[in-house]
Order: sequence, then structure tokens, then C-alpha cells
Amino acid sequence: SEMIGYYNVSVILTYIGLLSSLFGMANLSVARSNPWAIKIAFLCLLFSGLCDMFDGKIARRTNRSPEAKEFGIQIDSLCDLICFGVYPAFIVTTISSKHWISMIAGALFVLGGVIRLAYFNVVENERQHQTSENRKYYQGLPITSSALIFPFIYAVEGLVNRYKPKIPIQIPSMNLIYTIIMFLVAFLFVWDIKVKKPGLKETVVMGILGLLIVVGILIR
Repeated sequence: SEMIGYYNVSVILTYIGLLSSLFGMANLSVARSNPWAIKIAFLCLLFSGLCDMFDGKIARRTNRSPEAKEFGIQIDSLCDLICFGVYPAFIVTTISSKHWISMIAGALFVLGGVIRLAYFNVVENERQHQTSENRKYYQGLPITSSALIFPFIYAVEGLVNRYKPKIPIQIPSMNLIYTIIMFLVAFLFVWDIKVKKPGLKETVVMGILGLLIVVGILIR
């Protein structure tokens, strides 16, 4: 008998990104004994974001049945929830030693991500039945933005710690900053704002930023 599901090249990158996040999540279990665990976690998050950046482009160039397209939408959202919702929340709560405030922030972050993705699926399904054009704007902050936001904070934290003796101002606890950002991003997931879908220039800028973040993570 055949396996259920739709199997084609369009979902390969989606699955690779999911496996990257699961590996990073498992690696966090040794965060206290292995100083590289947090670095690897953020690098895995960045890699999952890289996979997500290109999986849609591959999907649009793949000849798929209407059912396979719908399956692709659902599988992409389910993997996004884990990679860019549950996984970042897990990282931040681990960094914050599972403080109750960070755990509340993480819970709201995942909840906001669930609502945003479910709403996107409904709207995207209707849109694809009405037009074949690519969307130009997102409603609410895309959940995949967390693949850049939190690694960026981690890389900047490393630079700040390196030059901290030269900075005369008092710097807030990074655990607090991670938690505040997580609250803010959770709100932006469900706030009805228009976010322009990245074009070629924006994609190149994000790619360069991603490379700089990788360097910042590795040298801290």
C-alpha cells in the first residue's frame, strides 16, 4: 500500500529546515555543560530560516496538483510553527533559565504564531482560488522573521560583552531584553499591519545580514 501524503521536491527544503530546528532543540539539552550548545542552536535557527527562504521558490517552479499545493501550504505552516515559533521560544526560555516571565513570553509567542499561521492559511487558500499572482504583502509580521531577530540579538550581545568595559552606560540584563522582544514579536504576529514581501534586493540584504550574524555568533 502507498504512504499517505504528497512527495515531491517542493517540500524537501521544508523538511530539512524542520530537522535542523529539531537538532538544535535537542542540542540545547546540554546547554549548561557545552558552551557551544547555544551557538549551535542559533545557527540551526538561521539555517532553518535559509531553507524557508527558498522552499517557496522551489515549490512555485514545481508542477503540482491542487491537492499537492494545499498539502504544501499546510506542511509549510506546521513546520514554520515548530521552527520559528516553538523553537525560538524554547531557546529564549533555556537562556533565561526557565524564568516564569520568559515562559509566559514564550507561551504568548507560540500562541501568536499559531493564530498568525492559521489565519494565513485561510486567507492564502482563498487567495489562490481567486488569483495565480504572487502575494506582495503579508498581514502581520511573518513568523519566519524570528529566524533573523533572535540570532541578531545574540550576535549583538556578543559584541556588547566584548566591548562592555568601554561602554559607560548601564546595559539591561540580556535575559530581560530577549523576553521583552519575544513579547513584542508575539504582538506583531497578530497585529493587522502590512509587511512588504521581500523582493530580490531585500533577500540579498537579508542574506548579507545572515552571514554577518553567523560571523558574530562564531567569534563571540
